[in-house]
Parts: sequence; structure tokens; C-alpha cells
Amino acid sequence: MKSGEVMFLTSADIRSLLTPDDCIAAVERVFRMYGEGQASTPGVLSVHATDGAFHIKAGLLNLNRSYFAAKINGNFPENDTRYGLPTIQGVVSLHDATNGSVLALMDSREITCLRTAAATAVAAKYLARADAHTLTICGCGQQAPAQVRALSRVCILQKVFTYDQNEDRARQLALKLSAELGISVTPIADVREAVRLSDLCITCTTSRAPLLQREDVGLGTFIAAVGADNPQKQELDPALMAAGKIVVDILDQCAAMGDLHHALDAHAVTRDDVHAELGEIVAGKKPGRETRQEITIFDSTGMALQDVAAVVLAFEKAEQRGSGARLNFAG
Repeated sequence: MKSGEVMFLTSADIRSLLTPDDCIAAVERVFRMYGEGQASTPGVLSVHATDGAFHIKAGLLNLNRSYFAAKINGNFPENDTRYGLPTIQGVVSLHDATNGSVLALMDSREITCLRTAAATAVAAKYLARADAHTLTICGCGQQAPAQVRALSRVCILQKVFTYDQNEDRARQLALKLSAELGISVTPIADVREAVRLSDLCITCTTSRAPLLQREDVGLGTFIAAVGADNPQKQELDPALMAAGKIVVDILDQCAAMGDLHHALDAHAVTRDDVHAELGEIVAGKKPGRETRQEITIFDSTGMALQDVAAVVLAFEKAEQRGSGARLNFAG
């Protein structure tokens, strides 16, 4: 790029640049770096609005050069029914961390979906049983297809159940994934029944009350709780959290806004009951799954370094291919 130019990437650009495998590898690398102390703790800020919230996440990574990225996401759960808009809309700004210059601006939706799904896949690699093959996906919005695609890269999926309060949305996702993955994908109205039949479960909803209780989850199940990205959201009952081996992306962040936050408030667990941050497991400092019987829970609130890793990957690929538009703020 010429001096002063800023790359601009749309969602379509990002889809053409990044594959699930790319993102899984990048996100696993950044969790390892964080677990080894090679990356500083990223920042997060939430600002609440009348019908939603804005989340600002920022972090710095030293890769082949030093990068800083900040993501601003508007999260408005009623957008689809009220305005026909996506729940999440936002932008990511990528900078050269040696001099502050703006390198790229890009739509945040694809980045958020891909990096969140990649974190689930990385967690499953270390926390799911090797023979796990049946998945329940709770919540069939924009995040769900990316989650299933990413998980299919690390687990040999044979059967998937789709659940959503909007049953038509669950049916549509089942048809889409069945055609894409070539496996049995079945919409189901009773999420608890589905989870009892599964050894993998992903919750990616906007729920403000527990979807799953302890009695709904069989021994040996892996759960990725993705939806609770602010203190009001909750997907897992505190008793379920207490029964599982809890792994978090960032402990302080999950204690403030994840399902861990609700379990702490209910005095069902303490911070000392958290087994590990995912980075510690990826870095080999703590074990992942240790027995077939344990319930493993990944509390995923979204670490900003995941965004940085995915954004840098998109930027560097776009540079190589000449993708995206070029802007000049000075001109």
C-alpha cells in the first residue's frame, strides 16, 4: 500500500480472504502467545444503550510487525424483528503499533463470527472427548453456521441438532448445514432433550435466563457458552457451572460478564474453582480434558486478541492479493 492509504474491507471481502481453518490456526496461536505471556492483557469496555449495548475491545500483538486493533460492535438483539437489521454491526480499526498509523478499516461482523467460532474449535480440541460426534447448537442466528463449520474442523460430527425459539430459523439452519456438511442435521423443539442426546453443545443466544440446567447435561459433555457477552445475559445455570471443569478465555472478563459471572454471584463457585484460562491449556501449562466423564465448560466472552489475530490475517492476505478498496484520509 502507498503511504497514507487505508485499506477498506467489506464483509464480502473478509469472507473471500479468511477460511475457518485460517482463523482456527490464528486464534490458537494467539491463545498460546497469551498463555506464554507473550501478549499483554487486552482491554474491553461496554456502554449500554436503551435497547442494546456497544462493546469496545482492543489489543496489541507483536507478530511479524507490531499491530494494534480496536473493534466497536453495536449489539442490539431486537434489530431483526424491529428493523430487519443484523443483531451485531460494527467496525474494526487496525493500526501500526510502532507509529499509530491507520492501516485498515473493516466490517466487524464476519471477523466477530469467525474468531468466536475459531475459539470454540480451539477449546473443543483440548476439552472435548476424542470420540464426540453429536452436537446441539442453541441459537440459530448469524453466529451459528460459523460455529458448526469451525467445530467440524476439529470434531468428526455425525449428527447435529438445531434449536432456536424461532422454529423456522432452526429449520432453515438445519437445511443449510445438512446440505453443506453432508450429515444429519435435525431441528428440535426441546433443547434439553437434544442436549441429553449430545456430547457437544454450543450456546450462542441472547438469553437472559439459563437455558440449561445441571440435569440436562450428561457426563463427558463439552459445552461452549458463547452468548453471555454482557452481565445481563446468561445461558448456563450456576449449578451446571459448579458441576463442570470451567475454562475461560480471560478470567477477569468472564467474572464480570460471562456465565461465570452469574455462578460467582450465586456463590455456586469461586474464582479458584476455575480450572484454567484457555491460553494456559494451549501453552501446555495446565491440562485440558483429563477423564471421559468430566463435563467441560468453555466460558467464551470474546478476547480482543482473537480480533487482532483475525484482522491481521485478513489485512496481510488482502495486501498480497490486492483485495479491498483504498482510502486516503489526508486527501
